[in-house]
Amino acid sequence: MAHGFLQSFDRNIEVHSAGTYPGTEVNTLAIKVMSEIGIDISDHFPKSVELYYNEEWDYVITVCDEAKESCPVFAGKVKHQLHFNYIDPSFLTGSEEFIMSEFRKLRAMMQRDLYKLYIERIKPES
Repeated sequence: MAHGFLQSFDRNIEVHSAGTYPGTEVNTLAIKVMSEIGIDISDHFPKSVELYYNEEWDYVITVCDEAKESCPVFAGKVKHQLHFNYIDPSFLTGSEEFIMSEFRKLRAMMQRDLYKLYIERIKPES
């Protein structure tokens, strides 16, 4: 979702996303809530953060405590490492309506926080 937002703000910035424990596919509910606001992440696929260890990055952004705790130290140069503490609704139990509402809450928080990051820090550097 974070990748989708950042890329939607500016198609000219290079965005990559990866997980510390990537699944086999992007969560279908994440795809659905992003499509509700016109962002298509259906062609995204999970990748391991190990693919990016030795590269240089302007930003490494973690989006949940589990990722922050298990995020490796990057051997490449990282200008800024940032963390947003979001609860991953993929691990919640309950009705689909409840879980979708949690995905929508996450979407709203991510959109707000990542847009602020983009406007205040990323865009001025581009």
